[in-house]
Amino acid sequence: MDACLFAISFWLASELRAAEWVIGLFHLQPAPPEEGFFWVFLFLIPAAPMILEWQGFYNRAPSAPRRQFLWPLLRACLIAAGLLILSSFFFRITFARWMVLWFPLIAFLLVVVKEEVLRTMYRSRLGQAATRRQFVLAGAPEETRLMRDQMRWEEDEVEVVAELDLNETPPEKLVEILHEKSINGVVLSARHAYFDRVEAFVRACELEGVEVWLMADFFKTQLSRLSFGNLQGRPVLIFRTAPDISWQALGKQLLDFFGSLTLIVLTSPVLVAVALLVRWTSPGPVLFRQQRAGLNGRPFTMYKFRTMVTNAEQLKQELAQLNEMSGPVFKLTNDPRITPIGRWLRKFSLDEFPQLFNVLKGEMSLVGPRPLPLEEVARFDDVAHRRRLSVRPGLTCLWQVSGRNEVRDFREWVRLDLQYIDHWSLWLDLRILIRTIPVVLLGKGAR
Repeated sequence: MDACLFAISFWLASELRAAEWVIGLFHLQPAPPEEGFFWVFLFLIPAAPMILEWQGFYNRAPSAPRRQFLWPLLRACLIAAGLLILSSFFFRITFARWMVLWFPLIAFLLVVVKEEVLRTMYRSRLGQAATRRQFVLAGAPEETRLMRDQMRWEEDEVEVVAELDLNETPPEKLVEILHEKSINGVVLSARHAYFDRVEAFVRACELEGVEVWLMADFFKTQLSRLSFGNLQGRPVLIFRTAPDISWQALGKQLLDFFGSLTLIVLTSPVLVAVALLVRWTSPGPVLFRQQRAGLNGRPFTMYKFRTMVTNAEQLKQELAQLNEMSGPVFKLTNDPRITPIGRWLRKFSLDEFPQLFNVLKGEMSLVGPRPLPLEEVARFDDVAHRRRLSVRPGLTCLWQVSGRNEVRDFREWVRLDLQYIDHWSLWLDLRILIRTIPVVLLGKGAR
């Protein structure tokens, strides 16, 4: 329904722009001929629900407060309009600029009207009779009270018929309630219950054909997000601290592949020029290759333009006492191992450009924690620091745009990396990439 409303909004925007009274009212030029609109609809119809899902528009109950859908809907409409603008440039589709202004407004209004109609239907007597469901809550008394409180805002859709103590109530009592009250489902909380009791309740519901919702919060985790999976046909609970597989994760992979490929093509003259400069100004290979820790600590060979003398690794031991970075990482402002051309390459991060090939190979990402040498990872004094290895390392990260090499405490570096992991979204990646541009061009904080 939302996909159709977005498509209708674009059509209405085009019709409105072509209307003579609008042209006269706003003193506009006649609308340009419609070209490529079929492709716009072909893109817009499947994209609209995905954008709404991405913005969290569907993560709510139908009778939830309006504020839970108005802001995600507005963001989704603006993103859809932005994508239309990009498509007009890339695919040379011609449509009036006023359409881009009217389309998100019309789409927003139509979807709001649809939501209000649905809310009215849900709250009507007929709607509640069709959608209202009856549930039994089972668990420890304090747990069932907590579940009831959490479900109060869904009272238009859910009615709690009974609360049972999972440890004291026999399954036969549950069966009686199922027969008497026409129950739609049973919600079980097993945090303080034995699993054999849970199994007995599940089997009783299974025989009755009543669905069971098991609250999967038996363990008190601090960071992990819970998801469900399938292992050789057996259902499993997955505790994951890194971002889950989603449309946004797919978007990140596409951004990494096409972004790195595009940058390699666009910067190929720069890559060749820098390679020649490195070759002519100092003896040794053009590229510096080093084993770095990738996803989950898996070693991979990272590429950089060489900015140091060829025996830099041997000289590092002599300079260890001058390290300006706390923790296992080595950083030195005026590192004598850096060549004259290397200092300039580092200032503008040109030495990092070969890592675009690591991104293209899937070993790195455009955005992610910077990869560390294996020896530095082995010296982590806090096991929690290894959580930064739970995602693919990147070309740029929060550390790069939050002071870059001015960050001298490794714990602060890790804190920024974990902040990125815990709050990751495709939009955050785009923001970091945009913030990286001026940091690199102006050479802020580089050594």
